[in-house]
Amino acid sequence: MKVATTQPFSIVYSLFQHEYLGYLFGSYVVQVNGKGELTLLNQIVSSKNVAEFSKGLDENDFELVKAIDAIQQDTIFKKFNPKKLPALDFFLKVYDPQKGDKLIQEAIAGYVEKWKVDILERLKSKDLYVMGSDDNPAWKKIQWMPERAKVYFHFKRNEENTHYYPNIKYAGERLHIRNQNALLVCDEPAWLLIQDKLYHFDQSVDGKKIRPFLTKPQIIIPRTVEEQYFQRFVVPLVAAYEVYADGFEIKYETAELIPILHLTELTHTSNKVATLFEPTDDDDIIATDDTSQVVLELSFRYGNFLFKFDSFAANANVSLEKSGDSYLFHKVRRDIRVEKAKVLLLKGLGLDMLQGRKKMARSEAFEWLRTHHFTLKEAGIQIRQSAENGKQYFLGYSSIDISFEEGRDWFDIYAKVRFGEFEIPFIKLKNLILARKKEFTLPNGEIAIIPEAWLTAYSELFAFAEYDPDSQQFLLRKHHLALVQEFAEDSLAKVIMSRKLEQLRDFKEIDENPLPEGFVGTLRPYQKAGYDWINFLNSYRFGGCLADDMGLGKTVTTLAMLQYQKEKGANRPSLLVMPTSLLYNWQLEAQRFTPQLRVLVYTGTYRDKNPRQFDDYDLILTSYGIVRIDIDMLKNYPFHYIILDESQAIKNPSSHITKAVMQLDARNRLILTGTPLENTTMDLWTQMTFVNPGLLGSQSYFRSHFQVPIEKHNDEKRSQKLYSLIKPFLLRRHKSQVALDLPPKVESVHYCDMVEEQEQRYEETKSYYRNYILEQIEEEGIAKSQIMVLQGLTKLRQLANHPRMIDEEYEGESGKLEEIQTKLEELLAGDHKVLIFSQFIRHLTILRRYLDTRGIRYAYLDGSTTDRQAQVELFQENDEIKIFLISLRAGGLGLNLTAADYVFILDPWWNPAIEAQAIDRAHRIGQQRTVFTYKFITKNSVEEKILDLQRSKQKLFNELITTEESFVKSLTKEDIIDLLA
Repeated sequence: MKVATTQPFSIVYSLFQHEYLGYLFGSYVVQVNGKGELTLLNQIVSSKNVAEFSKGLDENDFELVKAIDAIQQDTIFKKFNPKKLPALDFFLKVYDPQKGDKLIQEAIAGYVEKWKVDILERLKSKDLYVMGSDDNPAWKKIQWMPERAKVYFHFKRNEENTHYYPNIKYAGERLHIRNQNALLVCDEPAWLLIQDKLYHFDQSVDGKKIRPFLTKPQIIIPRTVEEQYFQRFVVPLVAAYEVYADGFEIKYETAELIPILHLTELTHTSNKVATLFEPTDDDDIIATDDTSQVVLELSFRYGNFLFKFDSFAANANVSLEKSGDSYLFHKVRRDIRVEKAKVLLLKGLGLDMLQGRKKMARSEAFEWLRTHHFTLKEAGIQIRQSAENGKQYFLGYSSIDISFEEGRDWFDIYAKVRFGEFEIPFIKLKNLILARKKEFTLPNGEIAIIPEAWLTAYSELFAFAEYDPDSQQFLLRKHHLALVQEFAEDSLAKVIMSRKLEQLRDFKEIDENPLPEGFVGTLRPYQKAGYDWINFLNSYRFGGCLADDMGLGKTVTTLAMLQYQKEKGANRPSLLVMPTSLLYNWQLEAQRFTPQLRVLVYTGTYRDKNPRQFDDYDLILTSYGIVRIDIDMLKNYPFHYIILDESQAIKNPSSHITKAVMQLDARNRLILTGTPLENTTMDLWTQMTFVNPGLLGSQSYFRSHFQVPIEKHNDEKRSQKLYSLIKPFLLRRHKSQVALDLPPKVESVHYCDMVEEQEQRYEETKSYYRNYILEQIEEEGIAKSQIMVLQGLTKLRQLANHPRMIDEEYEGESGKLEEIQTKLEELLAGDHKVLIFSQFIRHLTILRRYLDTRGIRYAYLDGSTTDRQAQVELFQENDEIKIFLISLRAGGLGLNLTAADYVFILDPWWNPAIEAQAIDRAHRIGQQRTVFTYKFITKNSVEEKILDLQRSKQKLFNELITTEESFVKSLTKEDIIDLLA
């Protein structure tokens, strides 16, 4: 029968013995009669039905029922029965006396003990009974003994053996436990039930130390095993409890506590193991074969004894000393409160020690010791290192003080480096810091570890500084003023600098210069600001990069500056280098805006290679190809300015053109580009190194400190550091910021569906490359699979455009081509002109065939076009030519095509910044109409996925310093899987 919840009832807790699991608890509800007495009507309460009896239970009851459920047979069976044996078979097999599974038994015992500790603490305020043989849960009530019992361990040693027994007292009276039907309800900590009284102890007593004496008066230890027994059993017993000895001595030691951090270098040959208790002269320690790490281990010295840290340490530690036939136990009282305070102090300083040990990278450990040197000293914590270390390290305080003073052409660097009592010349650290080597031998033979913070803070200084052996002084070129200012802002150095030079970094309060009298025309406000900026750089002989968006007038700004230089008395000509296609445009613009400049176009097969002719001119226009061919002659001529237009032409530092340009001689240098960075940050290094040699360090330094961290690891701090270095010498304004008088630019994406046969070929190719590429990535890694990734993505992009791009025999249609044709027919019917860009010449060829069959005239430009200017003029000036087909690579830069008011991008380029430059062929100064751009994207293709990736990585392309080598190299494995999905 069930207990009625409508009638009085009470919850009771009962102790019973399980055949295999030992003593357990049960929870029951018992009906109460009219006299308030418990009846025999009872019912088990579990988490499943406890809610029914909620009116008679408190919060603690609910927690108890839950805890008691956790140790019941069904719960144990489910938790420890991975083989899904039937319940009876499980317990018979696990607890078989001969073949039982000891590991599972121990696991179950530990689990049950843990729960019993929690249950007993909660039961103290509840009624607890012993269960009767008739399963009556309230057979005999257990009396909770309010005071805690004490246990004293006794040893009596005689000539033959040693007798060991405990003495348990409660309220000053001895408790007799032998043959009293006493039982241990819980072992750790011990709860002892004698008759109907339940005892707890004043300190955590292990029940296993009491259990043998429930049936025997004492344990006898023969002389043959006593030393081993004393060491293994009696030593920890003396440490934890009160022990009375007869036949040997226990000596109590007291001494001042001294915390010690031991530093031990982990080496391949160190295999020593730490012990709990050891004399002070022995610094053995656990080690691994990791030669780049050290161990910091916390110990506490009391007089002549040293104890390893132990989070569960007793108030005393014991060591055993044997002399002849006598034993002496040294019991050292420990101040656990103070020990724990020192541990908390170390944790607060960032040294969270697990089991008293902390394995750390060597540089990290020494940096921590250096940073907290004075705090540790004040706290009385001593630092020691093992005498067995292969090296003795300097463990004191180190410091570095630096100051910069602006000179005429340089910053003079003054530095003091100290390791304890030793002052070290700054020059001695240079090679170590640049090589990121941290060990430095002091005059006394100790090894000082250069702090990681120094490597980070001063590696750039050493990479850029130059050493003057005569003055034994480090010098820093003035164009590194951003680095100097950062040292000042980060409180790493004192700086003495003129206010005028400080203004350059933020491009504020730069003095204005009047426009030259010989300049014909006007400059917009932002162009005038650029003009003043270039002249300010000139006053300090700094080079610069004018990197405004295409179409904002870099040409006219540069010409105004050159005219100003002429009127100020420049007596040497300037050399302006550019792609061949731009020579004619520069010549026309110079005639228009600066007619007083004497201009020589130095090009052509029959050019006069006599440099003396340059003396009669103010400006020499030539191409990159000519510079490469004539460099042996040109490098010996001192120019006033060397100016590179479309300077991304020298982005590859190993190209012949770059090597040639770097040899040119000039007082001043300037580069012009709308895309200072196209593919990798190395593009930036080459161009900025040209204008300000040494600004970004050597190529190898730049690669390791900037390119790899930025491109491979997306290191935002490195990006910001790089930007801060180049910021004073790079002026970049976007069209949206300054060209407010330009008409609107409307960009839209036009999605196209594939035709059925095109889609079938696309899916077959995608399936092939997906399997092949992913398999190669698994085997070779993503870095070695980039060529195959690029090949596969290119094939898919071509199929998304038109299958005929990879199969001339294809006779079907293309969904994208049909859409392009429809849009073109609409535009041709009105007064519109359109630029059509594709990166695939085959795509342009397919479109040319369509236009040819329709008899539609058009202009055309790709890398093989020889009459570029004629094609530009044909489109710009002939009203009958409505279409200009252009290869993105060949015509994305340097063209002024303001006759167009529509731009078609037939296929998305990896980097949208390149597309933007193409669009700017039409949307530039001189354009009077709104420019409409259509980007044709094939739905459900890799083109659509590329568009999504461009949007997700928008930040990478919007900022001057992109964090990707190229779009393909930026792809993660997940990106590739998504592209090929």
